[in-house]
Amino acid sequence: MNKSILSSAIVFAITTSAFSVSSAQAEDLIFPPGEDDRFSWSSYESLKSMDLKGEKVSVFGPWLGSEKEHFDHVIAYFEAATGADVEYAGSDSFEQQIVIDTQAGSAPNVSIFPQPGLAADLAAKGLVTPLDSAVKQGVVNDYAAGQSWVDLATFKDAQGKDDFYGVFYRADLKSLVWYSPDNFDDAGYDIPETMEELKTLTQQIVSDGGTPWCIGLGSGAATGWPATDWVEDLMLRTQSPEVYDQWVKNDIPFDDPRVVNAIDEFGWFARNDTFVDGGAASVSSTDFRDSPKGLFASPAKCYMHRQASFIPAFFPEGTELGVDADFFYFPSYEAKDLGNPVLGAGTLVSITNDSKGSRAFIDFMRSPIAHELWMAQTGFISAHLKANPDLYSSEVAKKQGGILRDATTFRFDASDLMPGKIGAGAFWTGMVDYTSGKESLEVAKGIQKSWDAIK
Repeated sequence: MNKSILSSAIVFAITTSAFSVSSAQAEDLIFPPGEDDRFSWSSYESLKSMDLKGEKVSVFGPWLGSEKEHFDHVIAYFEAATGADVEYAGSDSFEQQIVIDTQAGSAPNVSIFPQPGLAADLAAKGLVTPLDSAVKQGVVNDYAAGQSWVDLATFKDAQGKDDFYGVFYRADLKSLVWYSPDNFDDAGYDIPETMEELKTLTQQIVSDGGTPWCIGLGSGAATGWPATDWVEDLMLRTQSPEVYDQWVKNDIPFDDPRVVNAIDEFGWFARNDTFVDGGAASVSSTDFRDSPKGLFASPAKCYMHRQASFIPAFFPEGTELGVDADFFYFPSYEAKDLGNPVLGAGTLVSITNDSKGSRAFIDFMRSPIAHELWMAQTGFISAHLKANPDLYSSEVAKKQGGILRDATTFRFDASDLMPGKIGAGAFWTGMVDYTSGKESLEVAKGIQKSWDAIK
């Protein structure tokens, strides 16, 4: 389930600029070009070869508030270097409006999709423009796990042929385990580097009289979604990315033994009364927003909590990240040799109304400077290997960016890519049934039955 990290802007006021840009643009260049050598200013300078004076580029996406402000600051550099006039509009109804606009022939030049599934639907109707092979190869070369990002932006066109449709820009992480450094230090526990070590630590904590995990699936009408994230992460750690992709598309059924095994892997953690705060029966009834609070109780109610990068928003007031709470990568199995897969989300930048300016804007979005300019503000994680990690606005963001850069495979949340009746329906409720005692195979068969009903 996609979440956004709430963020606040870090704005540096500047009054002059050595470049011939309008005063309004100069005010938006919050990091004076050329002054801080940590930035990839060469990629900014290269934009000047694009003479786009008089060119208007409309951009539509989901970002509002502070996120829009951050993005507007990034856009200002493209305008200053190229002479283009870029107009960004954000909407909390983006998913509905972009369908209306594209089908009506009034689409923006560039659209920013919070989920690739919607872009895929529009591409299949011929409403998104394919990108050329140079852009595709650039993503392969410049992004960590580059082929993964290409695969995620490759969809079938109106004739059923695969083509490449977009560049991923901002990313979010889900493959994280949160913990209290003080509690780990007091108990003498080390950060596990493999899944085998994580399971050993889980058992060791019980042997020492503690409770390893806090897990909560409660989320009102969306109760169950945190368990789908667990299963997805464990699918990536027990099966190849190709099998994961087949599962997402239902090319292999939900009751395939490999999927059932991933559900049982989740059950190893969640269905053991001694492993979970409150016992297994509490998992489905505990609200996901309350479950991490056990990390900070005195004495601690649990030592670990697996959740995405947004969860600090629900930590107790005054919690200092990196001091009171920290995180580590949800590790992979050493014995399975599947690398370091990462589960997450990201925004896809695509052309929905082709023009010279829109092509140039896509090139800008995949340049190091476009990533660095938001990294240096706040609330941004990048998979771009050429973006300087020293520009992250905090050590927490830098550490999360490091996990993303070290990934050998990146995959989107499967439930967000599945049909809504499955990913936001049967899968959620099935996981609640599973943590309440129903057997994994029975749950999986029920989810598959729901999928068969919509085919």
